[in-house]
Amino acid sequence: MYNPAPFAENQTEELHNLIRQHPLAVIVACGPEGPEATHAPMALHPEIGPKGVLRCHFARANPQWKMMESSPSVLAIFQGPGHYITPSWYESKREHGKVVPTWNYAVVHVRGRARLFQGIDLLEHLRALTGRNEEGFEEPWSIDDAPPDYIQAMSRAIVGVEICIDSIEGKWKVSQNRPEADRRGVVAGLSGIGSDDSLHMAELVKERGFK
Repeated sequence: MYNPAPFAENQTEELHNLIRQHPLAVIVACGPEGPEATHAPMALHPEIGPKGVLRCHFARANPQWKMMESSPSVLAIFQGPGHYITPSWYESKREHGKVVPTWNYAVVHVRGRARLFQGIDLLEHLRALTGRNEEGFEEPWSIDDAPPDYIQAMSRAIVGVEICIDSIEGKWKVSQNRPEADRRGVVAGLSGIGSDDSLHMAELVKERGFK
C-alpha cells in the first residue's frame, strides 16, 4: 500500500494489537478471473514460525479456498479505527483557507502464503478462536456446550485456512502531517462528536500527533 513515512507503523506489538482488536479481515487472493475477497475473523498466533501465522476458516461452499490451493499468495487487510476529518476543524482554514477534507484511519496489511487444514487442527482452531472472542462474557460459550455430532457436522461444512506471515505493514494516518494547531482542532472536533469512533480517533491523534 502507499505508505508515506509519517504514517508508517513498524512496531510489531502495535500491529498485533490492531489485529487482535479488529480481527475481522478481508482476505484477498487472485485467480484466473481476477481477485476474490472473503471476510473472516482471524486468530493471530505470533509464536508459530519466524513471523507468526493467522488462522481462519471459510465455508466449504466458498470457491476462494480452492483458488488458494493453486495460488497460495494472499493479502489479509485489517481495518482499525477511521473517521472523516473536516477542514473546518483546522486553524489553517482561518489563516489562509488552503485546506481540504481527509479521512483518518489505521490499517494493517499482512502478506503470506495460505495452506488449508482440517480434522483435529480445525477443531483446535475453532476452540482458540471462540475462546478469544468469548473472553469477558459472564457465561463464555465453548464448542463443548454443543452436541459433539452437531459440531462434527458443522465442521465438515468449513475449511481451515492458515496464512504463514511473510510481511506485515501498518499505516496510522492520524493527522501527523498537519501543523500542531490543526491537530488540536481535530482532537477537539472529534471529541465534540462524542461517538465511539470519533473518541477513539481523537485518542490516536493525541498519541501520534503530540509525542
